[in-house]
Amino acid sequence: MADIRALVLNCTLKRSPAPSSAEVLGREVLDALAEQGVAGDLVRVVDHDVRFGVSVDEGDGDGWPAIRSMLMAARILVVATPIWLGQPSAVCKMVLERLDAELSETDAEGRLLTYGKIGSVAVVGNEDGAHHTIGQVQQALNEVGFTCPAAGATYWVGEALHKVDYVDARPKPDTTGRTTEALAVNSAHLARVLAERPYPPPDSHAASVGPSREPS
Repeated sequence: MADIRALVLNCTLKRSPAPSSAEVLGREVLDALAEQGVAGDLVRVVDHDVRFGVSVDEGDGDGWPAIRSMLMAARILVVATPIWLGQPSAVCKMVLERLDAELSETDAEGRLLTYGKIGSVAVVGNEDGAHHTIGQVQQALNEVGFTCPAAGATYWVGEALHKVDYVDARPKPDTTGRTTEALAVNSAHLARVLAERPYPPPDSHAASVGPSREPS
């Protein structure tokens, strides 16, 4: 079986060592992936000097290239984000903008370097908007070449206008635990499938369709 690694990008607005609910859920995803034989790392993006932009390196001490190196070494990317005003966090949106640069990065056969990588999502918040946030992030990841697995998202949302965060919601809710487990199982499975059977290069698409025929 292919050796699979994962990277969780915690898109909280809070710098370390402040508590982060997105980090708690992100580490739970890593624990669930470990049960599937997948080792991984978690990076709190805001702790690094990641610049705004849409290139692989914005220069002048940009923190993104180091994170991107970890991403390139991983087969599974999990974007963990809080909800703010019903939206992914500003840090999450910055990460997605940086991933836009991958549309110009290809291998020797013309495939995006992100082809064969899995994109999953973990969301926390104290207001509505989990499904909307998941939809935005999954669409963006798919747009830049990631493959989103079935049940490839987990989330927890507390009551609106209340002060209980996921970091304080103990014991862990069973519903979130089940969705986290499904994310891990399906992400690991799909990552191994694509590692062993990569997507075909673009030049093979036309050949696989074959010549067109006039209708009879």
